[in-house]
Amino acid sequence: MRVAIIAESFLPNMNGVTHSLLRVLDHLADRGDEVLVIAPGTRRDGPKEVAGTRIVRVPSIALPKYRRIRVAPGGVTRIRRLLQRFAPDVVHLASPFVLGWRGVLAAQTLNLPTVAIYQTEVPAYAARYGMHGIEAMLWNHVRNIHQHSSLTLAPSSYTINQLEGLGVAEVALWARGVDSSRFDPGHRSEAWRRSVAPNGEKIIGFVGRLAAEKQVEDLAALTDLPGAKVVIVGDGPWRMRLQRLLPDAHFTGFLGGDALAQAVASFDVMVAPGELETFCQTIQEAMASEVPVIAPARGGPLDLVDSSRTGWLYAPKDLGAMRAHAADLLGDESKRRAFGVAGREQVQARSWKSVCSQLVGHYSRAIENPAPQVLGRGFSTMVNSGLENPLPY
Repeated sequence: MRVAIIAESFLPNMNGVTHSLLRVLDHLADRGDEVLVIAPGTRRDGPKEVAGTRIVRVPSIALPKYRRIRVAPGGVTRIRRLLQRFAPDVVHLASPFVLGWRGVLAAQTLNLPTVAIYQTEVPAYAARYGMHGIEAMLWNHVRNIHQHSSLTLAPSSYTINQLEGLGVAEVALWARGVDSSRFDPGHRSEAWRRSVAPNGEKIIGFVGRLAAEKQVEDLAALTDLPGAKVVIVGDGPWRMRLQRLLPDAHFTGFLGGDALAQAVASFDVMVAPGELETFCQTIQEAMASEVPVIAPARGGPLDLVDSSRTGWLYAPKDLGAMRAHAADLLGDESKRRAFGVAGREQVQARSWKSVCSQLVGHYSRAIENPAPQVLGRGFSTMVNSGLENPLPY
């Protein structure tokens, strides 16, 4: 199979989109497929190749408040030429919004099937970053992208309902895998625990990007729990602000590889307070490490956390309930152990190999039924007139 991947975000920026794409690239390389990745960036951005896949960068601009994130506005011509040269069997749109919109329109001109991966709730993110009043327009854009795709894959039952509520018809479930040999309770380290909680406190952990949408500031409700230490793993534009808001928390900075696996396994409880998670991969990684999870009852966590068996769900914004659940687990070692064991049993079979095999099956489905739900209104006029910005804003 020849697969063109148009990624809204990619290395060197590591996030949920990039993480899942790297696993997909490994799987396609093992199958012997030919793959091209088109992503925002500059000529200096690396790497140029991953798992035998060539990475092509298209001109982009950095977001003013989050310069590690780049967006690639422009027209369809450049993307159409790249796709025409590569001649893929299918186009994979990874968390499409700006570059992905250009990609789906370019694929239509070439009659190429597209599989759009819904992964980021961009309209709600906009409100978190102070851009109020435009959510309806952004949701309209999300609907347009997915209605122009042959098939949309969503990571959770919540997001399937969300997209179907917008009027997107062709939606299927595609969750994420977890490496249960890397994320394993055997990596728990008493030395690491002493380094971040030198007074022997129980550790309440968080892992993720330190940005507005992750709601890390909600962890302030936990910092004064007796005998507990909040440990925050990650980096991002809100780090300095969060250090001021959470002066008693320990910030490790970004951790990857074995260091991340050791940190997660060394938590007593993990809290994922973000209410805009379409999936939340860090929850699966904690569960694989036998660490119980506390999260809001919205989005991806609804599918991942079996409340009162592998962790606790609380009503969004109910920080009192979040605190009560944390106190409950920290004060009951046998319950923590039982929740942790049940969590690992729940996710152990979710290997990346099986999940990526499902993705290839979805590619085949799109190839067999390539027609998108709708053709873009005014689309041919935009292409023929040479307009370089077909975005609706």
